Amino acid sequence: MSSLMSAKLLKSPVADKPFWETKSLAEMTAAEWESLCDGCGRCCLIRFEDEETGEVIPTRVACRLLDTETCACTRYQHRKRYVPDCIKLTPQNVADLKWMPPSCAYRRLYEGKGLASWHPLISGDPETVVRAGISMRGQLVSETILKDPEDALDFEAPDLMDDGGD
Repeated sequence: MSSLMSAKLLKSPVADKPFWETKSLAEMTAAEWESLCDGCGRCCLIRFEDEETGEVIPTRVACRLLDTETCACTRYQHRKRYVPDCIKLTPQNVADLKWMPPSCAYRRLYEGKGLASWHPLISGDPETVVRAGISMRGQLVSETILKDPEDALDFEAPDLMDDGGD
């Protein structure tokens, strides 16, 4: 058997699949993990939890570090320094973060759903997140405008817990 033919026979059938289909979240490299973020900004919203029901109530109020026009964190690498209660999403805590939006790639993969068709890793275009209506770009206010943190409830947005389709 030629070495070319044996190489073809030894090739894994999953080798042609993207990493998010062949690796668990815990097996991903740091770069692969970071590339799962679609840049929608939904995880950076101020949320409240109803103490009686446990229901998560998202708002259209963004963390003070989120650029509301680009949906990018202005201090991503050092965000914990500026916002000590910022939660770093990891393969170890994704299951516990029930407040993550259903459209989130990390949550979708954890739940076995795969990436949505609008995700930039599928579409090859970061603007598909915007066109699909998932991105929060231009739809938010910064928490810096609030006089009191509770004022964020004036911007309640339960629709943000929708799954974003496919």
